[in-house]
Amino acid sequence: MLGLIPVLIALTIHSGVGAADPCAAIAGKKWISPQEARSCMFSFPIEEDIKDNIIQVVNKTLPFHTSVNYQILAPPPYDKYVHEDIAADLARIKETSYTSDFDFHIDLYRSFRRLNDGHCVILNLCYDSLYISYLPTPLVLLTAENGSQNVHVAPEAFTIASAEFPDQIDFWQDSLPGDLKGQLASLSGAKVLEINGQDPFILVNENAEITGGYQAFGTRQNSFFSSYSRGAKSWSYVMGNFAQQIHPLDDFVELTIQRINSSVVEQVTIPYRSRIGSTVRNFTDSASYRANMCTNVTGTNGFNVYDLGSVHAQQQAVPPVAYLEQQPMISRQDRKHPINVMLDATPLSDVDLPEELLPLPVALNESYSVAQFYLLNDNITGVLALGSFSAANFTAFMGSLLDGLQELKSLGATHLVVDVTNNGGGKCAFISKDLSSKFRLGYICIAHWLHRILIGPKNTTEPQAGLYTCTRAGSLAQEIVESINKGGDPEALLSYNPSQWRNSSNLPFSVQSHWLRPTVNLTINGHDDAFSPRLGAECQPFEMTPPEEGLFNPENIVIISNGRCGSSCSLFSITMSKHEGVKTVVVGGHKDTPQQYCGVVGGQSTHFAEIDTEIKSTYLKNHTLAPPDFKTNSVLGITWRLAFGIDNPEEPEEWQDHPADFNLPLTMDIVNKPSAIWEYTANMVFPSEVVTDEARTQAYLPYWAGV
Repeated sequence: MLGLIPVLIALTIHSGVGAADPCAAIAGKKWISPQEARSCMFSFPIEEDIKDNIIQVVNKTLPFHTSVNYQILAPPPYDKYVHEDIAADLARIKETSYTSDFDFHIDLYRSFRRLNDGHCVILNLCYDSLYISYLPTPLVLLTAENGSQNVHVAPEAFTIASAEFPDQIDFWQDSLPGDLKGQLASLSGAKVLEINGQDPFILVNENAEITGGYQAFGTRQNSFFSSYSRGAKSWSYVMGNFAQQIHPLDDFVELTIQRINSSVVEQVTIPYRSRIGSTVRNFTDSASYRANMCTNVTGTNGFNVYDLGSVHAQQQAVPPVAYLEQQPMISRQDRKHPINVMLDATPLSDVDLPEELLPLPVALNESYSVAQFYLLNDNITGVLALGSFSAANFTAFMGSLLDGLQELKSLGATHLVVDVTNNGGGKCAFISKDLSSKFRLGYICIAHWLHRILIGPKNTTEPQAGLYTCTRAGSLAQEIVESINKGGDPEALLSYNPSQWRNSSNLPFSVQSHWLRPTVNLTINGHDDAFSPRLGAECQPFEMTPPEEGLFNPENIVIISNGRCGSSCSLFSITMSKHEGVKTVVVGGHKDTPQQYCGVVGGQSTHFAEIDTEIKSTYLKNHTLAPPDFKTNSVLGITWRLAFGIDNPEEPEEWQDHPADFNLPLTMDIVNKPSAIWEYTANMVFPSEVVTDEARTQAYLPYWAGV
């Protein structure tokens, strides 16, 4: 919900301010009430020098973000959903007086969320996910046999809560009213008629307005509900925005429900409980809270890559951004490289998917990390469950994708389901010359590699299987390149080094090339802007030889998700759909809301510390346009390269339409069950000689095609 009840927040937001030290009162406790957490967070007065520092850093870093002028009013079909003038909001925030530092942060945080861009966010580990509030009743959207849709408590809710929150179950059991006391398990599967006295979709839509991350409204609606995800080590359960909040702003929720096999309408009030986050350092009072969580640390800001002392310090630290990336934690060695990843204050889920929901049969031996392979019971449909485009070892990841797909083929698979549910995207990294004699662009290249091995060699996969891009060419960025042209990066360690990139003919630039020139000057939403010439891709030739023929026919491939597919997941899905005609499916979602199969395309993303490293390493930190260091424990993400479209190659793909071919409804029998969803999808989408249209209609609910 993330603050879905503004009136309630206004009434309770500063409760407990009169306590002697509200942070001391919660020190050392694993679980507290949201009100106790708020009392601590709102107790810190605004410090004008800190506020001014944050606004300066943000204002001077945004010129490196490619989309800031587009986001003032995005082109259709996103014009209703992306219309945030972040520069104007920053000016407003600068002139606004705030009662507390947390008030200031919430305003800044929500302004960035209105960009609906998972790459461009402002986060602060002083507050974000410090205390995460939970309910034991995650919700799902289910479709009945007659096609009607209703919100339900997830059928697995009690199983999840019992396993993940065993030390809070008695508290929630005792909070239920009357005869329901101690009967929390009986709420699982219940139809939810109202939330806080309103139709559930009023709150679903309010959440969609503030949760951010994706342009499409339907995708943001879907984030309200629970789902599943494949992680590096196991399958995870994603609680959804209703049952998991990153800020302790709501104390309870009132549900009007009808339990399974009952005609009685009942009301229950369920309190949120706030659990201390994994990033929290020990504190004993307000002073130690501020010192341990709220000030910058090694990795908050950039460093000079040619200062050995700074390099050593960075190598020993885990930077704050690592806790906020929507990917599995990567090694310290890989942390040296630029990373393309969606950022979110919501941590990656560590809630295990219950055993009864786990995919069957077991995954093939060629499975590796986030890439798991299965053969369905029909013996002709293979599954690649791909939870991310990042894994610990690039080469092993690359090989496992090829080996797993080839193994499916050898077992008789002719059809393929690629499940990218909650895939936050590819993590673009390059290995610089201090680690490898050959430049290599990493995790975005996994998207290129997967496209190439599935489809085979053709003009849409060679010499590149991705999209052309550009980067913003502001004055400071151009001066960084000028410095490098004059020998300012002798070991080619920097992202702005021309030798790292290729031109529109996919040929590498020389180190003397000013690759941001001649600039492409545009007027976007009434603002003058400048971009680099068109850039190619750096992935091919691959370090591994791809097969001479594609492994699956595109008409026999389907990509499914809950719409939450971003970054390189978007790049892969878009090129497969628009170039190759591969079918796309969004599972779940309201049938009256258009469903996009992906969002947040970008082209390459980065964050403030990486930009700051470029500035410091070229000795431009004293430039009038250079941002100061963050004084706070903050992370600012940006889109650094923007991909051009396929349907309209003169405009960014970010703002072009990605409608799913099918929107498949969820039922009580299949919700959050990957195997059942794969079987459902295969039978609904693929023509089959063994499943007639009549049998398919009888066996499955109606689906909505051409959404």
